[in-house]
Amino acid sequence: MDWSFSQQSMGIIEAVCISTEKGIVKTAVGQITLRSDWGIEDDAHAGNWHRQVSILAGESIDRMRSIIPDLDHGMFAENIVTRGMDLSCLTIGDSLLVGDGIVLEITQIGKECHHEGCAIQSATGDCIMPKEGIFCRVLQGGTIRPGMAVGTAPV
Repeated sequence: MDWSFSQQSMGIIEAVCISTEKGIVKTAVGQITLRSDWGIEDDAHAGNWHRQVSILAGESIDRMRSIIPDLDHGMFAENIVTRGMDLSCLTIGDSLLVGDGIVLEITQIGKECHHEGCAIQSATGDCIMPKEGIFCRVLQGGTIRPGMAVGTAPV
């Protein structure tokens, strides 16, 4: 399939993050490598399942920073932070295109927290991942770095 950006919703990659264990915050890194049907190399969430990659909007994190100013990328366990793109318009089955050919398929929107009263929820009274987190599987892999274009792919 020839993937190209839709003009409907485009933005940039603000940050990319990984962790070697599930249930902990992730660390921002300079780049991530995605493998088709697997996820992000060296990330604990990689594997043959539907939540290989997690995405949050930078604008959502900004709202939380108004309460906790020193929040770093990865503290909500997100792999990819976008900027300038309305993630709320995405639905399950939609595809995102990153750079020149990385394709992610939306498989889930929101999720349950790992446990009641996590550190972020305790500090803010709210956690954004259960409501605003976007989860994907990798259809076409490649390397993602901050500053790359991201957008919806036409159906």
